[in-house]
Amino acid sequence: MTTNPNEHDRRAILIGAGAIAAAGVAAASGAQVPVNPPSAGPIVAGRDTQLRGKVAFVTGAARGIGRAIAVELAANGADVAIFDIAGFVSPASNAKPATAEDMLETRRQIEALGRRCLSIKGDIRKIAELRAAHNRVIAELGRIDIVVADAAIQRWKKIAEMEDSDWYDVIDNNVNGTANTVRAFAKTMLAQKSGRFILISSMQGKHGTAGAASYSASKHAIIGLMKSAAEEFGKDGVTVNCILPGLIDTALTRYPERWSHVIGETQDNPPKNPTEAETWNNRAPRVPLRVAWLKPEDVSPMAVFLASDAAAMCSGANFEVTGGDSAQDV
Repeated sequence: MTTNPNEHDRRAILIGAGAIAAAGVAAASGAQVPVNPPSAGPIVAGRDTQLRGKVAFVTGAARGIGRAIAVELAANGADVAIFDIAGFVSPASNAKPATAEDMLETRRQIEALGRRCLSIKGDIRKIAELRAAHNRVIAELGRIDIVVADAAIQRWKKIAEMEDSDWYDVIDNNVNGTANTVRAFAKTMLAQKSGRFILISSMQGKHGTAGAASYSASKHAIIGLMKSAAEEFGKDGVTVNCILPGLIDTALTRYPERWSHVIGETQDNPPKNPTEAETWNNRAPRVPLRVAWLKPEDVSPMAVFLASDAAAMCSGANFEVTGGDSAQDV
């Protein structure tokens, strides 16, 4: 098949004319690149950790990852409001409930760092309580810059064996509670044209989990919520991201039934009550950094980064802290 040379010339002329016309339209409209577009700013020491003058609100802060993040934010200069039910949530939770004493310990650690701490007992499933908490934060701490939604429950139960609460309560607490947290603080952050939302999902939010479908589904949903909020909030300078922890040593995971599930990832009929050492020795060789699980304090530095000025251009993304498990995921 041959091509008419004149046809090539004709196409070149048309393309050139189109480009000239587009440039003319842009010039006529006065369009130009902004002089100072949004940015993380110049390189300065500490811009990825310095939080002095900022105020954070952290749910699920009585213990575990929530406590670690609250204390880590305080260690880097933020004043912190902590929010937790500090008591029974649902029969659809395998972990022992947090306590008022746990909340006091979190507050003690924050205040020991010389930062202000506002402790609020409440239920993330009730948006009225979160809105009241928002009002207290503004009234007593003066502002809000960072919101961390960590509070969650987990249920180990096969789908065909679930009671209604095994599904509904996990979804209500983890999904609706996280959405309530975002909704309660969003208007203020959008109005002030700045802020950071950090939602705690899980690596189980990227794949299925046999025996914990309600938890896995809830963590998938949190990622969807994060990405949707990032789309909506970006034009107002508010970032929204997820942290995806791997297996972390908290009350949510530290009990023999959970350890049995860990061993069951690689062998049929795992022991029902394995020891901590048995579980560690089974899993650690399978993780690139050779740790069976991480500590909450391994996760909290990521929250500091996402809360910092250095993360101004990070939004709509998942940040995984897994000891290397991420290398084996897609």
